[in-house]
Amino acid sequence: MTTKTIGIIGGGQLGRMLAMAAARLNFETVILEPQAGCPAAQVANRQIIAAYDDPEGLAELAAVCDVVTYEFENVPVEAAENLARVVAVYPPPRALEMAQDRLTEKRFLNDCGIPTARFHAIDSQVDLEAALVDFGGQGVLKTRRLGYDGKGQRVFRSNGDSAVGGYAALGSVPLILESFIPFEREISIIAARGLDGTVACYDAAENVHRAGILHTSTLPARLSPVADLAASRAAKKLLTALDYVGVIGIEFFALSDGSLIVNEMAPRVHNSGHWTEAACIISQFEQHIRAVAGLPLGNPARHSDCVMQNLIGDDILSVPQWLKRDNVLVHLYGKTEARAGRKMGHVTELLQPSGEGYAGKKPG
Repeated sequence: MTTKTIGIIGGGQLGRMLAMAAARLNFETVILEPQAGCPAAQVANRQIIAAYDDPEGLAELAAVCDVVTYEFENVPVEAAENLARVVAVYPPPRALEMAQDRLTEKRFLNDCGIPTARFHAIDSQVDLEAALVDFGGQGVLKTRRLGYDGKGQRVFRSNGDSAVGGYAALGSVPLILESFIPFEREISIIAARGLDGTVACYDAAENVHRAGILHTSTLPARLSPVADLAASRAAKKLLTALDYVGVIGIEFFALSDGSLIVNEMAPRVHNSGHWTEAACIISQFEQHIRAVAGLPLGNPARHSDCVMQNLIGDDILSVPQWLKRDNVLVHLYGKTEARAGRKMGHVTELLQPSGEGYAGKKPG
C-alpha cells in the first residue's frame, strides 16, 4: 500500500469512526478541526487545530497526508478545490458542491434521471406564495444551504397554513420549496465506489426520525425486490456521474405504489449506515477508508438483521442497561456533555441471521 497517512477534515463522531477504521488497516490519521480535543482527535494520530478553510492549516494537512477526506458535507468547496490541487481529495469536491445546495442537488439528480419531489427555487415572499399555489398549499420549505437534522425547515400541510412571513422566518436567504410527498416510509442506501470504478451497495435501511433527527435504522427495510434494485441502481448512477470515490449516503422516500424518489444525498459516511459495523464484516467506515486509499472494496453483505438506535442527549443514561444485553453493540462518541438533540452514541441490536449469507453482494 502506498497510502500511509489519511487526512480527515472534521473532528466529530464520523471522523472518529473513520480514524478507528483506518487504524485497523495500519493507516495513520490526521484530523483538521478547530475544536481541540474533539471526538476524532481522541483516537487519531494527530490533530491540526485550524478552521476548515484556513490556508495554513490546509497546507499543513496536505504536506503530511497522502490523501484527504472529510466527515461532513459543509466543508467549503473552494477550500476543498484548492486542497485537491496539491493532494488527492476524495470524495471529489464536485460532490460537495452538489450536496451543499438543495436546489443544485435536485437539478443534478434529475439530470441523472433520478426522480425527486417537485421543487421551486424561492428567492422572495412572492416566489413562496406562487409556489404554494402551484403545489396546492402543501410543501416543505427549506434553506438551500446548511440545514441538517430538521433545522432550517417549515412544513405547509394545507391551504389553511399561512405563508405570511414565511420567507423572512427562514432568514430571507435562498430557499427551496419541495412538493409534499405522502410517503409510506423513509429508506436509505449506503454505497461506495472505488478508484477503479467498482461499486458496492449495502442493503437498504428503513429509517425513523424524531424531531428531524434519525432515531432508528432497521434492516431489512420493507421494500419490494423491484424497489430495492431501483435504489441500488440509482446509487450506482449517481456515483458514476460524479466520478465518485468513497462512501455516500442516499435517502429515499418509498411511495405507496412501490416507487422511490430521492430525498437527499450526503457525500460521506452516514448515520443510517452505522448498523454496518455490527451486522457486516466490512463496515461503511472501513469501506470508505478502502476506497480513498485505493484498496479493493470489501463485501457489503449483511450477516444479521438488526436495529440501530441513536443515543441522543439524555439517552446516554440508558447505556448501562444496553451493556447488559448480549446481542447489542454499544458505540459511544467521546462527548462529555449531553445536550438536547446531541448525538452521544448509538447501539445496534442484532436480531437474527439474515438468511442471505454473502452471496450476491460482492462489489462489482
